[in-house]
Amino acid sequence: MKSFLLTFIFLFPLSLLAQDLFPGEGFAFDDELVPRIDIFMSSSDLDVMWDPANHQDDLHYPASFTMSNGTDTDTLLNVGVRLRGNTSLQSQKKSIKISFNTFVPGRSYKGLEKMNINGEHNDPSVVRSKLCWDLCEEMRIPASRSNHVRLYINSQYYGLYINVEHIDEEFVQLRYGGNGNLYKCLWPATLEYLGSNPDLYKLESGDRRVYELKTNTAEDDYSDLANFIDVLNNTSDANLQCELEKVFNVQNYLKCIAMDILTGNWDGPIYNKNNFYLYHNPRTEKFEYIPFDLDNTFGIKWFGEWTDRNIYSWAQDGEPRPIYNRIIQHPTYRKQFTYYINQFLQNHFNDSAFFARIDSLKEMIQPFIPNDPFYPLDYGFDISDFENSYTQGLSTFHVPHGLKEFISLRRSSALSQAENTNAAPIINYVQNNLPNADQSVLVTALVEDEQNPTVNLRYRINGGSLQSAQMSDDGNHQDGDADDNYYGVVLSPVGQSGTFQYYVEAVDDNSNTNRYPYCEEQSFTIFSPNPLTINEFMASNSSTIADDAGEYDDWIELYNSGSTPVNLSGKFLTDDLSVPNKWPMPDEQIQAGEFLLFWADGQTTQGSRHTNFKLSSSGEEIGIIDATGQVIDAVVYGPLGTNDALGRIPNGVGPMQEVEPTPGASNMEINNVLDKDPFDLKLYPNPSTGFITLETSQPMRSPGSILLFDAQGTLRLQSEYPAGQMKGNIELSHLPSGLYLITILSEDGLTSTHRIIFQ
Repeated sequence: MKSFLLTFIFLFPLSLLAQDLFPGEGFAFDDELVPRIDIFMSSSDLDVMWDPANHQDDLHYPASFTMSNGTDTDTLLNVGVRLRGNTSLQSQKKSIKISFNTFVPGRSYKGLEKMNINGEHNDPSVVRSKLCWDLCEEMRIPASRSNHVRLYINSQYYGLYINVEHIDEEFVQLRYGGNGNLYKCLWPATLEYLGSNPDLYKLESGDRRVYELKTNTAEDDYSDLANFIDVLNNTSDANLQCELEKVFNVQNYLKCIAMDILTGNWDGPIYNKNNFYLYHNPRTEKFEYIPFDLDNTFGIKWFGEWTDRNIYSWAQDGEPRPIYNRIIQHPTYRKQFTYYINQFLQNHFNDSAFFARIDSLKEMIQPFIPNDPFYPLDYGFDISDFENSYTQGLSTFHVPHGLKEFISLRRSSALSQAENTNAAPIINYVQNNLPNADQSVLVTALVEDEQNPTVNLRYRINGGSLQSAQMSDDGNHQDGDADDNYYGVVLSPVGQSGTFQYYVEAVDDNSNTNRYPYCEEQSFTIFSPNPLTINEFMASNSSTIADDAGEYDDWIELYNSGSTPVNLSGKFLTDDLSVPNKWPMPDEQIQAGEFLLFWADGQTTQGSRHTNFKLSSSGEEIGIIDATGQVIDAVVYGPLGTNDALGRIPNGVGPMQEVEPTPGASNMEINNVLDKDPFDLKLYPNPSTGFITLETSQPMRSPGSILLFDAQGTLRLQSEYPAGQMKGNIELSHLPSGLYLITILSEDGLTSTHRIIFQ
């Protein structure tokens, strides 16, 4: 499922969520192997850090850090290391926090400021929390990435750990964009109403706040949290769906409830009022629920019995749990929750698929258990306990059920408890582009249902009459892949500036109807038509085109679709629409029909077309702003791969879509033949300033032809080549600068096409 969702996200600009909800594992979280992490620190600092008298001091000790996957190795000097955790600080196998920016401010590693290396001392299988994080991804719940790692300190093996992504400003920036308030919620975080004064929610337990603000700490403003808790607790049942969905992503949290109940997570907000984050997303003005600390799951039992606890009465009896009780008692949300329970039981939480994943993890980590010096210290676990814990309970009182045993029991119980009901279609992530009056309007939505619902966009322009357009899940309406539950519609340009109001409505075969937003309309401003547009851009350029300093930097291409020149003086480029005057454009003109390239590299000293910001490959905003602060054109995009480009087709007015990179030239649709190379052909230098060399690593099996086309598809050169090793030059100096395609055609039917840039 991951592949189609990521494809969907970067095919068009998003006005509501420039986000990568499910970023790839990357080097730091590669879970197909067990990487090695080395920490080197002074022995005296290590002794002090390990001393029980210092466990609560949160002091970071200087160290060096190395991470290796057996092929590649990264090393960082002067990182900070400390112990982490609450009750786990009393364990023998302690958890470690690695901070990359404590002693080098602003530094990150693979986009991470910190790493949490968790000991998992309660779990004899050492896979329970990892399975939970994997399930979050499979169930499409935004959550931490994770992998198993081997930890060494001063070359001594400290055992098998789980590396879990730290939830901080980098986490929410990557997934949601923006800089909203992030709250870490720990015991006793009931979310009960304390009063209208926001400062009442700064209450403390021990030496910390129950709702600890982790971002925007200088402002220390709890108004958003107070408002959310007020709505959650005090809204009438009749108005709950209208009001709560304005301030909370309820649909995503329903998945989290199902996840907690199926995995037996008693240490979260529903039962133990503990261990979760809330993030106020400034792009939607809604709170997002983020799971946290999922090790007490799958039958880890300090009290209670979790295999058969009722899925509709999961909260602790007699205590306020509004985030669960208000929602599960609401008829609409109860049906939607039941839908997710059934979907998860059918597609993810079943013996055949889930047990295969468990067996694979067990096989991968088993070699690192026997020599783990801390594995047996807390509860006397040995290698036989590791082996047995997957199928049967252990004598220790807190693991009465084997991992697979718990899953089978919990699944059977949940299936018997799930009510026989049919939910109306569930709608979420309604998104639009930021069109001007001359650009197409795109609206998309995630719609989930037991059947194939009919989905319609209901809209009005400048307060006019309500219109309707059917949305499709066929892969042809900027909706991602066909049948992926994402629906899209492309409307013709409005032709006038003003306000576009809309909602999405879905009806299933049983006439169950739902709409989003439930009680109001969303709206966005249609910009006045302007010939100056963001026509194409690349947020991760490694080899497509180099700037005048020979560096492969991010770039933004502007285009003048009008009939007269446009002066750029007094206009701005920005990567944050809340900072409209971020970078003043140079005092020069862009001619009618001209493409003008700017380098988003943060290196203004390199020339007048180098901005003071860089683009993020994880997704963000790009805007052209006039002298009055009005938006001329804007794009909000999701994650982009290396050398991937988004552009408008037709130039200037078409919808943003993935295009062949053509910096400084007319945009081209993707050619699926490109880069499928049966010849292992190398082309260099690329970009070229005079000629390009073609070289194959293996002899060509048959003779053939070399064809050179310009960006308009005109054949500019043709030559023949014999069978055997190929190495030769193609002269380009007589051609105009721009993008060209080189195609190799062999007599035995093989074809290869490559892009080259001639400067």
